[in-house]
Amino acid sequence: MGFINSNTYREIFHQPEMWRQTYNIISERKKEISDFLSSYYNNDVTVIFTGAGTSSFVGNILLYLMADYGVSDFKSVATTDITTHADSVFLKDKKYILVSLARSGNSPESIAAVDIADSICGDNIAHIYITCNAEGALAKREAKSNVLSLILPEATNDKGLAMTSSFSSMLLSAMLVFDVKNLDENRSQVEKLSKKAEYMLNTYAGDIQKVASLDFERAVFLGSGEKKGIGEECHLKLQELTDGQVICLFDSFLGFRHGPKAALNEKTLIVYLFADEEKVLRYERDLVVQINQQIKPAGQIYVAEKKIEQTDINFDLEMVPETYDKTNLDVILYVLVGQLLGLFKNVDLNLDPDNPSASGKIARVVEGVTIY
Repeated sequence: MGFINSNTYREIFHQPEMWRQTYNIISERKKEISDFLSSYYNNDVTVIFTGAGTSSFVGNILLYLMADYGVSDFKSVATTDITTHADSVFLKDKKYILVSLARSGNSPESIAAVDIADSICGDNIAHIYITCNAEGALAKREAKSNVLSLILPEATNDKGLAMTSSFSSMLLSAMLVFDVKNLDENRSQVEKLSKKAEYMLNTYAGDIQKVASLDFERAVFLGSGEKKGIGEECHLKLQELTDGQVICLFDSFLGFRHGPKAALNEKTLIVYLFADEEKVLRYERDLVVQINQQIKPAGQIYVAEKKIEQTDINFDLEMVPETYDKTNLDVILYVLVGQLLGLFKNVDLNLDPDNPSASGKIARVVEGVTIY
């Protein structure tokens, strides 16, 4: 049970409290955020979310939410792509807000993306920094009128290799920032979200540990819309926490049929991140039925807002909140399954949760990148 003393275990389980603290930070700066967006955002501005690795997945989730916040022109481009192909991302006569998401703020590409964007766009760009490290290079950049810098709670600067509370807190903060007009109403939504997460962490951790002990060598995470981005994060959590001993994929339910389904075999764990909308759920259930007619997976889990009526499928775990009390932030809950699976499969493989990469192939802050 030594893993309970790991940073990674603590960082997964303290997320509900980090979300409450993140809300308080955003709330305290509500006027500053509102004034900044009023000054720099209009329908002629493109919002670009950027980050590297897990941080970039935040933007891939937000793409499906921004229209709800009244933002009409937006994209997600990783810092790793901006560093090499900035001329394909920015147009000199176009206005932008670049939202940089970073746990440490020390990755070479995090700084390079900002500098390159400034060099191309000049006065046509504004920046929002969302980072978990007050001492990082991104947070310590020179204060400018066109920059809004948001530092999240110190404890979200995860010490473990795998990003957990940093990811979920950055996602929450970005959702709150772009929905700042409803920030007061979202206080109760954050509290509901946190309570649901506390229930799910405390109720299902033991069950997920049992699933993690199953004999699987591959894992597939499936989600539609914004939950596809959650699947992207889940797939990386399990793969990096097992040091690549479990190879993982992610896709949408409909997209998975178009070739990637070839990866399935009897050594595959499948995790379904089910939609709450009945129309979307119909497509998703159809795929589950087809998969189970074709192979017998090593294990199957689903995460949903409420129990899914599909009695002909034997799931190893049905992961749902205690009560159906939907909030507009619930997508964040779905990442818990990937985090817990990664932690417990790591333990099953006798690896170190905080430093799973025995060979040093990957590190907490990326190394070896020269910016040209």
